[in-house]
Amino acid sequence: MTTTPNTPLLSSADEPTMPLSRAFIDALDASTPTNFGELPVSVWATAQTSPAAQRKGRYVPESTAHPAKMLPAVAAHAIEHYTNPGEVVLDPMCGIGTTLVEAIDLGRRAVGVEYEPHWVDVARANLRFAWERGHVHDSQVVRGDARQLERLLPERYAGQVALIVTSPPYGPSVHGLVNTDREPGVDKVRKRHYRYGSALDRGNLANVGHHRLLAGFTRILTACARVLRPGGHVAITVRPWREHAELIDLPSQIVACGAAAGLAPLERCVALLARVADDGLIARGSFFQRDFIRKQREAGLPLHLIAHEDVVIFKASTGRGQDRVMRPPAKISVHDEYGVIGPGHWAA
Repeated sequence: MTTTPNTPLLSSADEPTMPLSRAFIDALDASTPTNFGELPVSVWATAQTSPAAQRKGRYVPESTAHPAKMLPAVAAHAIEHYTNPGEVVLDPMCGIGTTLVEAIDLGRRAVGVEYEPHWVDVARANLRFAWERGHVHDSQVVRGDARQLERLLPERYAGQVALIVTSPPYGPSVHGLVNTDREPGVDKVRKRHYRYGSALDRGNLANVGHHRLLAGFTRILTACARVLRPGGHVAITVRPWREHAELIDLPSQIVACGAAAGLAPLERCVALLARVADDGLIARGSFFQRDFIRKQREAGLPLHLIAHEDVVIFKASTGRGQDRVMRPPAKISVHDEYGVIGPGHWAA
């Protein structure tokens, strides 16, 4: 395992983000790209054991505090399916390093970028733990802003990445841990570990609004497209969430962001967060998910627990022109607070 020292972050909070129009992003809330329904779909049975069981003995205890840990089986499934041993796997927003640990456990090389210094330390601790367990493979965590990915990625990985597995920050209402302080006649519930870092740090995409999150993530995906080897893949885990009872269809929006970044949408997979039993699915919803659903049902909205995550798969261009990419049209000249603006319609 290679450990790089913490270096000063390149400031990107005030820099222009990837040019996407507000009108373009707003339109995604109410529409789906014409070609979207043509993407193949598969189901990954990735929750036959609980998240705690999947991490037991493989991750350091400090990992528990992260608000949005990727399910290890999801990362492992993507790595086994889209790479071969010895190839490079990257996570540009690696958190506690789940993607990296699963990659080196499967005999791949791994590199991650993480913005928050605390999670950098935890990710490195998890890699050291994997090394102690005998998985001594090339692995590295770099601290920095993934929007500066091309500057941060060690040179030996550039153009060598076979697979990127990552997830954008989203949905604080569905993440976190709970403490319950019981008193006679009163139940006090206190939420903890539901933030990625300091809420005052606007350089962290977890602390910005929906539109800026999509624009920033598109910029990250654009950089990802440049570091992938020809024909490499990107797997993004994402789920919708609700704001004021309205559905935010983030998976469809991420498909649009990837297409705008020059990646070819390849598959939209279903990674189960519920166990498959003989008589159906056994949901594993968090306290906050169950509490939210209960309150919404009491208010007359018939919601259900989330039982899966979308995994959106993209493919890098091979450079031969045969990849079908959903590209935005070229004729755009709108402006808003993000600077020069991107597309408003889809084209095949």
